[in-house]
Amino acid sequence: MRTLAQDVTETLRDWILHGRLRPQTRLEELPLAEELKVSRTPVRTALATLANEGLIDHQPKRGYLVRGFDLEAIAAAYDVRSVLEGLACRNAAVRGLTEQQAAFLQSRLAIGDRILAKGRLEPEDHEPYQQMNVEIHDTLLEASGNPWVTRFAEQAQNIPFASDRIILWDDHAIILRSHGDHLRIIEAVLARDSARAEELMREHVYYAGLIFRRDYQKLLDAGDAAPGVKPPRRR
Repeated sequence: MRTLAQDVTETLRDWILHGRLRPQTRLEELPLAEELKVSRTPVRTALATLANEGLIDHQPKRGYLVRGFDLEAIAAAYDVRSVLEGLACRNAAVRGLTEQQAAFLQSRLAIGDRILAKGRLEPEDHEPYQQMNVEIHDTLLEASGNPWVTRFAEQAQNIPFASDRIILWDDHAIILRSHGDHLRIIEAVLARDSARAEELMREHVYYAGLIFRRDYQKLLDAGDAAPGVKPPRRR
């Protein structure tokens, strides 16, 4: 059973990943507790957890500040994700999926199929597709049977814009390709083809990193910057 502190942590993490809490935003227990309508205790626990994950920094006598991540750090997180999630798929293929895991993954693919069958991206479909994407990645990590792979992959996912919760919802062809990756990855895992499952997942995450770089450069060219991301350092 989830605790209130876990729910608060999830909410704050989501706010950071999606840019609602921007870099250098000061996080204080009392205002957050009032906004979330909870006591200060779960907020205090949540802030400590997020600091341990590296999403926020503790400043002595000043509380917590939301961290900023530059483009190189985010790209590095995608590299780590590709290796770890590829390993997870290899392990899952070797171990084999349970009937429940296989059925759940097939049901998630069906959701994606239904959303993308319209040939266009609807705003109201963004959230269910995002949820489906997270559930596929989380299930494959769980199926790996290696808690260390899961732990470190989740830590890499918790860097803003390197997360599987972030879907750049503006290009049907790219989303269709990504969903096709899901189909091929799950097929390989079900077929117990461990080498192919690992290769497909590594390419899937690596390609997501390339798309992020491309879209972020568009924002830079337009004179804007993505929330949660620092401009690249000049060399």
